[in-house]
Amino acid sequence: MTLQTLSRPRGVVAPASTPAPAAPPDTGRPRRAARGARHVLRRPGLLLAVAVLLLVAAWAVVPQAFTAQDPLGGVPADRLQPPSGAHWFGTDHLGRDVYARVVHGASLTLRTTALAVAVGLVVGSLLGLLAGFLRGWVDDVVGRLVDVLLAIPSILLSLAIITALGFGPVKVAVAVGIGSVATFARVMRAEVLRVSTSVYVEAARASGLRWPAVLGRHVLPNSSGPVLALVALDFGTAVLAVSALSFLGYGTPPPAPEWGALVSGGRDYLATAWWLTTLPGLVIVAVVLAANRVSRALEKTGEDQ
Repeated sequence: MTLQTLSRPRGVVAPASTPAPAAPPDTGRPRRAARGARHVLRRPGLLLAVAVLLLVAAWAVVPQAFTAQDPLGGVPADRLQPPSGAHWFGTDHLGRDVYARVVHGASLTLRTTALAVAVGLVVGSLLGLLAGFLRGWVDDVVGRLVDVLLAIPSILLSLAIITALGFGPVKVAVAVGIGSVATFARVMRAEVLRVSTSVYVEAARASGLRWPAVLGRHVLPNSSGPVLALVALDFGTAVLAVSALSFLGYGTPPPAPEWGALVSGGRDYLATAWWLTTLPGLVIVAVVLAANRVSRALEKTGEDQ
């Protein structure tokens, strides 16, 4: 029996305990999603860029949903037809529908581009992560390697690598990816140097946590923001580089409808059939500009946060 019970007069009922108020629901994530949606809708250029990238991704995944034409077979009677309702992008010298070839070629070009970006992201981020965190002689070695890669124009470096490796889409992807390693390494190193001086990283080190755990738990997650924005920018650059190498004949051999090969195949008919090079080239330009616009939006979002 407590002191409050002894001091309470008889007949007086103790007041019921008031239940603790329920915690408000976490609305942070829906609010952030709604804020992101409003951010996109207020910027028609960004909305158009996202729509272009989604459309091209849909071409690569389900090309049959966008065209019923055969990208490899042609009708000789329809050769070199200009753009019309039956053939949106016209036909080539063999009577093949150019729009169908562009749509089906999206999977080839984007698959090679994605592999190139993955090579640059993984190798460059790993080098930058080790150089920024370990410092010392590791930073010196990685820094000299990055300087050498940056001293050579990326397209020339890709040409030299693919000449040594041989032709093919995978080798094109490796060559283009190695050309972008230096950019990813520099960005990741700068972010790791910034994060490594944070209080929580110093506290993790002082608590006896081993350096691989500090690297994986604290440094890497907080350094990946600008690198992800660079992925979108490098995607557009990689599309351009892959198309350029395909234009020169280093990619998938004909009759595969790779975008660069389509532009290359139509250059002999530029005076009489302008659509063979112009329309596939405009698709490449649209994808590159859309990727750059999305990259700028991601970079600005990261700076605001």
